Amino acid sequence: MSVPEVQQPGAIEGGAGLRRVLVMLCLSQITSWGILYYAFPVLAPSISADTGWSPAAVTAGFSLAQLVSAAVGVPLGHVLDRRGPRVVMTVGSTVAVVAVVGMATARSLPWFIGAWVLIGATMAAVLYQPAFAALTRWYGERRVQALTAVTLIGGLASTVFAPLTASIAEHLDWRGTYLVLAALLAVITIPAHLLGLGRPWPPHRQQVGHDPSAVARSRPFIVLVVALGLGSFAVYAVVVALVPLLTERGLSTTTAAWALGLGGVGQVLGRLGYARFARAAGVRTRTVVVLLAASATTLLLGLLPGPTLLLIAASVLAGTARGVFTLVQATAISDRWGTAHYGRLNGLLQAPMAVTAAIAPWVAIALTGALGGYPEVFIALAVVGVVAAGVSWKSVPPP
Repeated sequence: MSVPEVQQPGAIEGGAGLRRVLVMLCLSQITSWGILYYAFPVLAPSISADTGWSPAAVTAGFSLAQLVSAAVGVPLGHVLDRRGPRVVMTVGSTVAVVAVVGMATARSLPWFIGAWVLIGATMAAVLYQPAFAALTRWYGERRVQALTAVTLIGGLASTVFAPLTASIAEHLDWRGTYLVLAALLAVITIPAHLLGLGRPWPPHRQQVGHDPSAVARSRPFIVLVVALGLGSFAVYAVVVALVPLLTERGLSTTTAAWALGLGGVGQVLGRLGYARFARAAGVRTRTVVVLLAASATTLLLGLLPGPTLLLIAASVLAGTARGVFTLVQATAISDRWGTAHYGRLNGLLQAPMAVTAAIAPWVAIALTGALGGYPEVFIALAVVGVVAAGVSWKSVPPP
């Protein structure tokens, strides 16, 4: 049950300005996610083949970026609470362009991994965490609708950029492909953040019974961190392992990339119904249901041998569950403890989740040898998701 809150100044007023903010964040999220995250699963095999670096070593750079993002996200949450998103996201997107160029031109593995470290720092500044903080503060009581809208568009990142990346890679090598994507990142995200997020940042007011330090130490918060951390591990390991799984099933890399991309359509479909789902089910019930749904779709991918159309359909279903899970993450703090200090508490929540999401791709690849292949890995991930659902039952504080 959320804590009663005092309405924040400016949270509802200024409809035209708020719409501009929402449009700019939608545009920047689909581009940032598409280039900084979803391009990698498509290009990773080409990177390994071209450089001679092992798939595990290449994936380690991507995973390390998620760890760095987690570490940077905690102090960044304090900055977002105090100053708002404009400077954070503008600087983040500018540095992201430089980092992607550095990664694309890397001639040694240490250089490559170092570039991913820098990319990880920018992920904390340009992906969902600052966007969620901005919309939660600016939209106030209408935050669920705003969060749904931005994640709807963000959910199309894989749909747009996985096939786009594969298409560019048919004409250029992976380095040239990333350089083209870096140019798109610069042209779209830097102006969107600099010009679109200039709205005054409303001060929050202390909520009744709300002590962020006490919340962070409370048992429900710790349980929530564990549950969503396990859920993130299971959900995001699937993203990076999906293309290898499908190629192992006989699909071409391009077809597998399209299957990953169509999972973004599934994310959109899942998020379209989230507001109604949130009104019909309590926070405890919907957290458990979403985690179980994600586990079921992961298990389906692990057990289904084909044909191609059924594998693609299963990928869309997995995307649907993943899309709703993103909104469960976005509203986990505000649904339980209100919106004051959202940036700080959400940063504390997102950090462990980002850590588990970071190690998930590397662990998934490492487990293929131990378990016998990607289908067995997907079955194991489904079990992790069921455990997360069970743990989450105790993540809601008493009234």
